[in-house]
Amino acid sequence: MEINEQIKKETDPIYQKVSKVIPEIEWAFHAPLIHKINILKKQKNAVVLAHNYQTPEIFHAVADIAADSLALAVEAEKTNADIIILCGVHFMAETAKLMNPNKKVLLPDMGAGCSLASSITGKDVRMLKEKYPGVPVVTYVNTSAEVKAESDICCTSANAVRVVESLGTDKVIFLPDQYMAKYVQTKTKVQIISWVGTCIVHEKFSAQEIKDIKKQNPGIKVLTHPECPPEVIAASDFTGSTSGMSNYVKKNQPKKVMLVTECSMSDNVQVDNPNVRFIRPCNLCPHMKRISLQKILECLEKETNEILIPEIIIKKAQKAVERMVAVGRSH
Repeated sequence: MEINEQIKKETDPIYQKVSKVIPEIEWAFHAPLIHKINILKKQKNAVVLAHNYQTPEIFHAVADIAADSLALAVEAEKTNADIIILCGVHFMAETAKLMNPNKKVLLPDMGAGCSLASSITGKDVRMLKEKYPGVPVVTYVNTSAEVKAESDICCTSANAVRVVESLGTDKVIFLPDQYMAKYVQTKTKVQIISWVGTCIVHEKFSAQEIKDIKKQNPGIKVLTHPECPPEVIAASDFTGSTSGMSNYVKKNQPKKVMLVTECSMSDNVQVDNPNVRFIRPCNLCPHMKRISLQKILECLEKETNEILIPEIIIKKAQKAVERMVAVGRSH
């Protein structure tokens, strides 16, 4: 595809930044879409929020805010835009709507779901509350608004331990990721009652895979997400949220690193850390990959795929999200 001079001039500075992770032949297809999206954003007073798992042409070229799920929730509330386009999965768009009930929140593909979010329902949470009366419910943000509405407080991987300890109780119900629950249990004396949800990306990694990588790459630093199985976490050098991993690379500049998480994360962190070599035996999230530049453009042009949540759910779920934001990140 031929790029005209105007588009080339306006998108070249972006390409210089991402040229290490996007081949020039691909950029020829991306540039016209990026150009159109960035013009339309200004015309419609729209803002694009992108999660760390989005591909580099979205993360670095059209996103106004690109971050982990906690930062996206915080930034969503601060925006003065009329339209929010959430480049991520359905529960993230719902969270943005909870923080901005009077704004139009759009999701480029309504099929972008999440295995964790679909592992639990509001009815399941009510059942657990009956089984453990008086025990507060801490819900990971990777859940539907309906589930958040049944919770006392939400958390992300960046502040899960801090949230659990903020409640001042000796026992909490922690939903829905069983591996995250096990990880949090290693960091706190609070008793964790867990659920059986897992992330289809992180549960695929194995400890043997980590050991093999370390053997083939002496001196490599392996960073894992707390949604990984305990034996994978035990075999790694550092465990943290997506922002935690990104900050680790930026601060320590290891010669070689492997991020045990979704594929695109490595590409996005590589852009800002050109001297670090990334080893990439990673897994793709089929839901995150449903979001594309073409779908972002269509969604922005037609203002389709609006996130709508009943007011009663918004009011209840909002409290749980606001309490999480007030707690902030773990130190």
